[in-house]
Amino acid sequence: MVGVIDYDAGNVRSVIKAVEKLGAEAVLTSDTRKLDECSSIILPGVGSFGKAMDNLRQRQLDTWLLRTVKEGRLLLGICLGLQMLFDRSFEDGEWKGLGLIPGEVVRFGKENDPDWDDALKIPHMGWNELVCNREDPIGDGIAKGEYAYFVPSYYARPADWDDVVYYADYSIRVPGVVRKDNVIGMQFHPEKSSDTGMRLLKNFLKEGEHLAG
Repeated sequence: MVGVIDYDAGNVRSVIKAVEKLGAEAVLTSDTRKLDECSSIILPGVGSFGKAMDNLRQRQLDTWLLRTVKEGRLLLGICLGLQMLFDRSFEDGEWKGLGLIPGEVVRFGKENDPDWDDALKIPHMGWNELVCNREDPIGDGIAKGEYAYFVPSYYARPADWDDVVYYADYSIRVPGVVRKDNVIGMQFHPEKSSDTGMRLLKNFLKEGEHLAG
């Protein structure tokens, strides 16, 4: 069973439907006792970083996530969920993240990257090619030239680029899939990224089952 964390951070029904379409059972809950019974965990998210982190902390889900990752359970952060995996975000202030992947989250623009092309629109909205940075089991079956659907106004800047599995080119390199040990993040919504996204999600579910034994 896959645990989808419920912390009032956007519509998660599409994630649950995708998991079920792939033949797995999903439970949406903030009850850590139920989450402890799951083989893998999904941290979804749509909205503002600060509010989302506050919601996690109010439910003490931040400390539970740190514990479950330390115990070896597979975790997937989707969209805002990916950004929350990092040390901090500068969305409307400065906010502390989960610190599971070293790095920070910043807004697109020249203030954060001198190579940024001001002619490009923010948010980065639309289909973009996934470029492989390194091999990883999460990318099994993903061929060169496949696309995913992006919608962020902010992007992750990892401290170690080796934590990036796939990135997209949007004037700058935008991490699309990141991974550090048993922690994975996808900036796009895999459940809304056609066959490519579903294949990535299927790989996650398969690995989670394997790790859980």
